Amino acid sequence: MAAATASTSFAAIGTTALVAVSRPDALDEAGRLLRAGLERIDRACSRFRDDSDLGRVNRARGRETAVGPLLIEALETAVRAAGITGGDVDPTVGRAMGDLGYDRDFALVRASRPGVVVRITPVPGWRTIRIDRAAGTVTVPEGVALDLGATAKALAADRAAREIHDATGAGTLVGLGGDIAPCGAAPGDGGPVRVADDHRDLYGAGETILLREGGLATSSTTVRRWGGAGGPRHHIVDPGRAAPAAEVWRTASVAAATCVDANIASTAAIVRGHAAPQWLAEAGLPARLVSPEGVVILVAGWPEAGR
Repeated sequence: MAAATASTSFAAIGTTALVAVSRPDALDEAGRLLRAGLERIDRACSRFRDDSDLGRVNRARGRETAVGPLLIEALETAVRAAGITGGDVDPTVGRAMGDLGYDRDFALVRASRPGVVVRITPVPGWRTIRIDRAAGTVTVPEGVALDLGATAKALAADRAAREIHDATGAGTLVGLGGDIAPCGAAPGDGGPVRVADDHRDLYGAGETILLREGGLATSSTTVRRWGGAGGPRHHIVDPGRAAPAAEVWRTASVAAATCVDANIASTAAIVRGHAAPQWLAEAGLPARLVSPEGVVILVAGWPEAGR
């Protein structure tokens, strides 16, 4: 956001969490609310916590499991993502991700020795998930493991931005890694957001855009990478192959009405590869796609650098 704002950042849920507000006096409350919201989303949706609702669902062996309303919301979001992408963004990739070596917090994955043997694990498909909102229960078949990495972080950003704005009245921008959600009036033409392969790289290849409303998400194959038998792999799984998506794009950044919708589209763009530009253009979603060689493709009105 503009120079008149105040911001703070900290490590959380495996990434960097940032909140910027248009009034410095609102910053302490904004930081407190963001930390509390991220703890709630982690307890509901983490694949790596034994005490999370998602962890209990994944260990239930096909039994109906009582869960909290936040996991219900997150799963409904994930199922919607699967539906509108034709299954290219599918929450039932959890077991496939584990078999690829992403079976613990990413900091531990990167620290582990390479050499994990890859097993091709079929992705069961999002239609196997049973959600009973009235009863507060979720059921998945035995052997199915859910992963909400493609949508839960973006959902947390949207929720936190709204909550902080409602509580403080300040214009708010929340960033969780590459997932950016504003809420309320931003000073001037909008809040500046750095778009790059790695959100932590403030000076590398990339560009800065102004974000006034909606949401922005960047999905990348360059940051969450680890070694293994057969070479490096990344965290974006192509459900059709139960393997890391082909690296047609190293980065996909998309703007949409919400951060969730932007993240759905950016993840699907990585999975869809060569078909992504036409799909994004037909959907009217401004996007910036970067090939492994650094060639930048702009889609659907994404602004050219310097304009």
